[in-house]
Amino acid sequence: MLTEQITLLRRAMAGSATLAPDDVLVLRDLEGRPVRPLRAPDGVTPRESAVLLLLYPRNGELWLPLTVRSARLTTHRGEVSLPGGGVDPGDDGPAGTALREAWEELGIEPATVEVLGTLTPFYIPPSNNRLTPVVGLCAVAPVLRPDPNEVEAAFSVPLRTLLDPATIQEEIWERQGMLLRVPFFALEGYKVWGATALLLSELLARIRRAA
Repeated sequence: MLTEQITLLRRAMAGSATLAPDDVLVLRDLEGRPVRPLRAPDGVTPRESAVLLLLYPRNGELWLPLTVRSARLTTHRGEVSLPGGGVDPGDDGPAGTALREAWEELGIEPATVEVLGTLTPFYIPPSNNRLTPVVGLCAVAPVLRPDPNEVEAAFSVPLRTLLDPATIQEEIWERQGMLLRVPFFALEGYKVWGATALLLSELLARIRRAA
């Protein structure tokens, strides 16, 4: 299974793709229309940022680490996320940012990560960030050492679980006075929604197409 998954992952990341609302998990109104803006409004200059979506081998298959954001942070406290942050001037593009942040947040050595490519960048309104998801592959399972200042907890899930349709659920939430359909991945007792669900679902859509 592991060799097949790695081959499929490489094939999925080799081609280009355009982020389409029908392919990904996004907030929708009760009629099913997407309500999340994927681009910044005219006249708004967002901060460039990046996250690392890392896959590594464990028990004969690929796994992916996720983080629970610390309550000490100013935005998205307690939400399930991926290691990442704003692009610094010294970073080597989004990949450099993602690798640096993974080192700072989880202790993942940048030299151990093979960068396979990026997913579609998209806008995050609450933090005014334009986020580039970077996909990487480790040859061996990393030892995760969460930084308590940024990460409340860290856990990993197998790619097989993410690809299982039963993992995706939906609830009706009220947000800013609106009733919305909120899709999420149900993982380890957490509801993984928002930007993290969006980028994970794009990777899974690419993998399914590659298969």
